[in-house]
Amino acid sequence: MSGDARFTVTRTLTRDQQARRHRLIDAARELALDGGYPAVTMHDVADRAGVARATVYRYFATKDHLLTEVAATWAQRATRDIDALAAGDTPAERLTALLERLVYVAAGEPALTSAIVQAVTRGDPSVDDARTALFLSARDRLSAAVGEPVPARDDVAVVLGHVLLAAMVSLASLHRPADEVAAVVRTSGRLVLAGARATAAS
Repeated sequence: MSGDARFTVTRTLTRDQQARRHRLIDAARELALDGGYPAVTMHDVADRAGVARATVYRYFATKDHLLTEVAATWAQRATRDIDALAAGDTPAERLTALLERLVYVAAGEPALTSAIVQAVTRGDPSVDDARTALFLSARDRLSAAVGEPVPARDDVAVVLGHVLLAAMVSLASLHRPADEVAAVVRTSGRLVLAGARATAAS
């Protein structure tokens, strides 16, 4: 299924279809929480969601596509109190608070984090559109945390996206302590934001 077709279908889903799609995402998330990437199969996702197995493929082309959509939902849940994070303090502090939040939530769900990292970094072309949507959502949430226009916003988002991905790999694959990884993203956020402003001012 092409990316354009996937988005067309998503926009025209009925309420029941939307609910079914959310059940599939939730089922995949639950399986990944318990057993990581290997535990998520389209067969088991369908069974847990209570739908016919062929139904899964009407919404998600592959397992990696499904897990990338899980990642988007995970990121939204992890930052749902973005307004509280964005209140007060400096833009750099708000940004680093959001980055740290993502690190600590990921550290608390290591099997799910590992599954997400494996899915979004594979060469599966069906992931491309979902990964782009995830990137754009992350960019908008980072901008919201800063609370003011950011020079070269897209460039900043790209760099911080790489920082977050590296943080997830450090947690899931290298098994680095959450406090260590949080310190790295905190420093990275401050440096990237300062660098963008210095470049704009020069």
